[in-house]
Amino acid sequence: MARLETQLGDLRLRNPVLAASGTFGYGLELAGLVDLESLGGFVVKGISREPIAGNPPPRIVETASGMINSIGLQNVGVEAFLRDKLPLLSKVDAAVVVNVFGYTPEDYVAVLERLEDAAGPAAYEINVSCPNTKCGGLQFGADPRLLGEVTALCRKAVSSKRPLWVKLSPNVGDIAVMARAAEEAGADAVSLINTVQALAIDAETRKPKIGAGMGGLSGPAVKPIALRMVWQASRAVKIPVIGLGGVATGEDAAEFLIAGATAVEVGTASFWDPRRPARVAQELGRFLDRAGLASSAELVGTLEM
Repeated sequence: MARLETQLGDLRLRNPVLAASGTFGYGLELAGLVDLESLGGFVVKGISREPIAGNPPPRIVETASGMINSIGLQNVGVEAFLRDKLPLLSKVDAAVVVNVFGYTPEDYVAVLERLEDAAGPAAYEINVSCPNTKCGGLQFGADPRLLGEVTALCRKAVSSKRPLWVKLSPNVGDIAVMARAAEEAGADAVSLINTVQALAIDAETRKPKIGAGMGGLSGPAVKPIALRMVWQASRAVKIPVIGLGGVATGEDAAEFLIAGATAVEVGTASFWDPRRPARVAQELGRFLDRAGLASSAELVGTLEM
């Protein structure tokens, strides 16, 4: 559908809807259920320098209008990803975005340098905002100086042919400050929000329901927070903003575009319906029809406050 074609910086997308990292595996697992080429793209789960086993179970618990997870960034590591996953992903006619995680700035750079020589990735999403690890991630995403340093190092490691997105945390005082720090350090786009730090308690056992204690809240429960932060970030930077946090319908996607996002990512909704990202794109198309709009770009940043 031509009216859904989206220009995200230098990256052309079939539509503005992507599947979010951590909710869509490596993409390959869902190929039998989902037409991957119907998506604008998808972000693979976070890839690290070495394999990560992840956090102890239980890792997921349902909450009112949402879900808390603490997977702990379990992944096969960059070498296995390059050997076993990326060759198959490179054949998919959709934007494959690789989410990159590190415990130190050098970890991020090492992963990016290995990915730069490979065919397949359309862009990188730097995860500086995951609350489910004890170091790295959230540490960098909560301090604008550290965020800027990590982003600048990643920018130097990446050629201009592949955009560098920075995934921001909602667990900060001023999202506009963080977005500007990423932009000034060389980010081509920012994506937000990641999950909100949360705790679920089993009253009978008086223990956390998540094995690691706390986790990250996602789903419809965080959508109002995400919309507010997307609006604030989009007003603070000139680079594109990618919105996520409770996107489950085409109307949700429209709201994020109106708030200032150029594209959206669908996360938690994929757990109950793996085809949901593609359906969100279809529903967004129908929304445009009802609104008499020629393209999704006509919605971007049109919020009247």
